[in-house]
Amino acid sequence: MTQRIAIEDVHPSVSAGRRPAKAVVHEHVQVGATVWREGHQAVGAEVVLTGPGDAAGRRIRMSQGDDRRWTASVVPDRPGEWTFRVEAWSDPWATWRHAVTAKLTAGQSASDLELDLDEGARLLERSAAHPRARLVEAAQRLRRKDLLLSERVVLALSEAVHDSMTETPVRELVAGSGHHRILVERERALFGAWYELFPRSTGGLDEQGRPVHGTFATAAAHLDRIARLGFDVVYLPPIHPIGESKRKGPNNNPHGEPGDVGSPWAIGSRHGGHDAVHPDLGTLEDFGKFVSRAHELGLEVALDLALQCAPDHPWVTAHPEWFTRRPDGSIATAENPPKRYEDIYPLNFDNDPGGLYAEVLRVVLHWVDHGVRIFRVDNPHTKPPDFWEWLIARVRETSPDVVFLAEAFTDPARLFGLARRGFSQSYTYFTWRTDKAGLVEFGRDLVEHADEARPNLFVNTPDILPAQLQSGEPAVFAARAALAATLSPTWGVYSGFELYEHQPVRPGSEEYLDSEKYQLVHREFGATADGRPSLEPWITRLNEIRRAHAPLRELRTLRFHDVDNDAVVAYSKTSPGTGEIVLVVVTLDPSRPQEGLVRWDTAALGLPADFPVHDEVTGRTFRWSGQTYVRLDPDQAVAHIAAVREETRS
Repeated sequence: MTQRIAIEDVHPSVSAGRRPAKAVVHEHVQVGATVWREGHQAVGAEVVLTGPGDAAGRRIRMSQGDDRRWTASVVPDRPGEWTFRVEAWSDPWATWRHAVTAKLTAGQSASDLELDLDEGARLLERSAAHPRARLVEAAQRLRRKDLLLSERVVLALSEAVHDSMTETPVRELVAGSGHHRILVERERALFGAWYELFPRSTGGLDEQGRPVHGTFATAAAHLDRIARLGFDVVYLPPIHPIGESKRKGPNNNPHGEPGDVGSPWAIGSRHGGHDAVHPDLGTLEDFGKFVSRAHELGLEVALDLALQCAPDHPWVTAHPEWFTRRPDGSIATAENPPKRYEDIYPLNFDNDPGGLYAEVLRVVLHWVDHGVRIFRVDNPHTKPPDFWEWLIARVRETSPDVVFLAEAFTDPARLFGLARRGFSQSYTYFTWRTDKAGLVEFGRDLVEHADEARPNLFVNTPDILPAQLQSGEPAVFAARAALAATLSPTWGVYSGFELYEHQPVRPGSEEYLDSEKYQLVHREFGATADGRPSLEPWITRLNEIRRAHAPLRELRTLRFHDVDNDAVVAYSKTSPGTGEIVLVVVTLDPSRPQEGLVRWDTAALGLPADFPVHDEVTGRTFRWSGQTYVRLDPDQAVAHIAAVREETRS
């Protein structure tokens, strides 16, 4: 039978419905569809949402907007794979009510409307809505020819009857869309603050002032500070044995000397591979104690998953088929021309995919058994996409709470393609978006892809010292932190950012001088080497504000607003659950005060012409309007993060 009601462009839909959209528990997900039929008959629509293990779906009524677009907000309340479909129907009651109202307005008489009134009575009698007594009475009055026309229709056209008939509609020609999936993860997949720490750099100094190799025990002593700063995740680069053959020296020197610690990403030696820990860090038991201490402080531990090997990794001998041989019989080393990484062998996924896939799954589950529920995956775009889809699905079969972050600094096709294949979060281009136009385009791109990808905005990484930070100006660091912490629900900091570390290995390079990737780095936190206060208080305040205001946990509601100064950017976020609104203004000029007029889209935000806000940065209360003058002096504050006062929202 032909479906009379058209249901088109159902959203969210990822890869034309082949893969699930993303959400987290209690996140408001907007479902939309275009619904129409021929003629003037009214239609209705609803979402049927089914959670894992549900025998029947929940029905959520949709609202009609412009261009016959129907929407509803659904809120999954537990993790797992959910499904939804859109159901639509011809709504004879809405059609009748609209037609009768129009005819009454045109002045038609009771005799003209007699058949219409009988049709209305029949619809009321067909309805299963409650309370039934009111509907029966309305039907009876429609048939009473002894009453004036206005008296006959008044009850049937009342809001109370309409509400009853809308809540439990008479449905004809019911149609349904196909089923669409939503993968619902725990909140950490969307919201969190990350801190990257090298455990080996936590050993302090010896009597000669030289850094001492740290252990899991010395690293655990740093967890209190990280927790006080308000971070949720402490991320560790690879903690495995480091290759001894071809070991790199300081500043990526290809000729390492005895005593050089090498790169943690050159994984594997006679001490073991990806399932082992570096003996200088301690034992698996020591790692377990580190994880336990982190949990006591409310921190999670994220571990690096870097699928590559040093020349003396056990896999090289046991499974030579997992590597690529060159014509002379040597194993190919990693390259990113003109860079060459002599201490790393890439894996070859073509020769024995079954064996290699199974081994990587074993390694991941090994660390899951040791308390790791978050993996930051190194360079996933250099591995087959179907491998990640397989691996992540297998891990989630037994450990659905595991979160995977893709460190994919690559083109959008691969970045979003990896996200569609199961990665919970993704690194992004944020570090290279510094001007207003670039930031606005970047932010809108995040919202556009919110159903398939979640950003993790790291302000710096061991590999990336952005050119903007190389000035060392504290206001630049403060502004970049403010942007990252408020544009995205998840942001990250690599240790040393709070001390304004900014020296490149050479002009034009994004590599740090004396990079921690190749040597131990001792830091004294709290103040910089020249005695300036560190950025720790500002980072702490940002994380406090993020936890206190629900809109900063959101990605989908990010909206940019016009400012008549390209050195100032303004945006808002709202919380669908609480109705709270946060307004953010950030200066992009670290060297001088900037001012401008912000034109808040009050209609889109549902705000009156003027409204009170509380600035969480300065602690002051202001009265703002649709056109708000702002002035930001980087010597005082690089941002306004203003919460709209409760009395305005109510």
